[in-house]
Amino acid sequence: MLTLRALLADPALELRLLVPGTEGALDAEVVWVHNTELADPSRYVRERELVLTNGLWLDAAEPAGFVAGVRRAGAAGIVFGLRTERASTPEGLVEACRSAGLPLLEISVEVPFTAITRAAAATYAAERQEALVGLVRRGNALAAAISHGAGASGVLAVLRRDHDLPLAVVDRMGRVLGAAGAQLDTEQAATAAGALARRPRPLEVDLGPAGRATIYPVGAVGDVDAALLCLRPVTALDRVERDALEQAARFLSLEVARQQTVQAIEQRFASELLDMVLSGAPRAAEVPGRLRAFGVDPDAPLAVCAVAFRSGDPTLPGVVEAITDFFLAESLPALVAGGSQDVVAVLPWRRPQADLSALARRLVAALAARFPTREPVAGIGGTAPDAAELRRPLAQAREAVRVLRARRGGPDVTTFAELGGYRLLLGLQEPGQLQRFADTVLGPLREHDRRRGGELEATLRAFLDHDGHWGATAEALYVHVNTLRNRLARVAELTGRDVSRTADRVDLFLALEAAGDPSRKVGA
Repeated sequence: MLTLRALLADPALELRLLVPGTEGALDAEVVWVHNTELADPSRYVRERELVLTNGLWLDAAEPAGFVAGVRRAGAAGIVFGLRTERASTPEGLVEACRSAGLPLLEISVEVPFTAITRAAAATYAAERQEALVGLVRRGNALAAAISHGAGASGVLAVLRRDHDLPLAVVDRMGRVLGAAGAQLDTEQAATAAGALARRPRPLEVDLGPAGRATIYPVGAVGDVDAALLCLRPVTALDRVERDALEQAARFLSLEVARQQTVQAIEQRFASELLDMVLSGAPRAAEVPGRLRAFGVDPDAPLAVCAVAFRSGDPTLPGVVEAITDFFLAESLPALVAGGSQDVVAVLPWRRPQADLSALARRLVAALAARFPTREPVAGIGGTAPDAAELRRPLAQAREAVRVLRARRGGPDVTTFAELGGYRLLLGLQEPGQLQRFADTVLGPLREHDRRRGGELEATLRAFLDHDGHWGATAEALYVHVNTLRNRLARVAELTGRDVSRTADRVDLFLALEAAGDPSRKVGA
């Protein structure tokens, strides 16, 4: 760094210190040199420039006025060049600099100002060369860390070899991917993730007790997927530190992209495994190998837990990752697969059922903390003795969570065994068989409603939801009782099932439950 002290230490410049200025002034950075003979150079001198002058302005101005202008510009100091005609620095200039606290140096008659300019240029060239060499060396180290699988923490460790900065990497889901010299709690990580989602994206984020952190976006596949956080405000970072942080953020993009690719492959494998389980015998032989790939013993007793949200979409971006993180924190191997209606976790389980319910409640609480505006629910199927028997507990867990989503209020965790008797009956059937039954019974109603814009299915649901009470149903639908009777008579004509007969009412009820509420369906 170019400083007045460094210039004074160069014997070739033959500089002499006349006024040291304020404390630390000799060690502050000098950004460049500026030669001027104007009586008031304040309009042209940049902040932290070193003013070089021969004092030709002395015939037109007083030293105090010249010094005031230099001080007003925020200059680093003054170098007075001696001439044959003026063999000493004017005492008035010395006194003015001393009063203003501005450093004053004197250069001999034998040394031109260009020598100072060359010294400054050489210093900056050396600094730039050192910075470039550092960038190349650090780039090689960062590339090695990425190629050797050191992850985000390995990238941060390389950066901290050169710069003692508190660092962390947080993705847009609020997960801490790596840290070095900094510790972020869940709330701080969520705050950083929220800053990433804002438009325009801020340069800094306030992390409360941790102070303000500078944000360096980390992009992976066309968007910002994470942030390199330096737990210092941007004004506290020098140019070299900022360059190093920007370089690290670019290498982190490679690591984040790699992680996303791995996660996408794992999710595809996990989803395919669920399809294998549901398809039955044709692909049953592939299931054990897939489970082993996720660290789950296929020969151990296996439990299935399905998770969704009551409000809005049943799943959200980042839910699979959050559930995976939960099981990692619990030191439990688990296969976690996301679908359009729920997220399913398969895990080995040799403990009592009550412990599994307690685990599911902790999972729901963790998701509620991660997604505070949503209502997570979890359904638990029975326990399979091994991978060959996973089909039934998988269907049971999904049915249990579907029931919880349909309810407003009530428990947020349930087992399949705790559902009503008709739920147990439905859960024991093949999904394809249930759908065919529902289509057979309800198909004519839905075709009628589609063609005529009718509300026969909605009317039937409301009638059964109100336990067959005509008055309560009519009031809920805002129609006259006679209108309700006409609609249900039409239902009987189309389906061949009369709501006044118990057997027919059971058929209609089971068909509606098997089909699910169309208004709640999201995605395929």
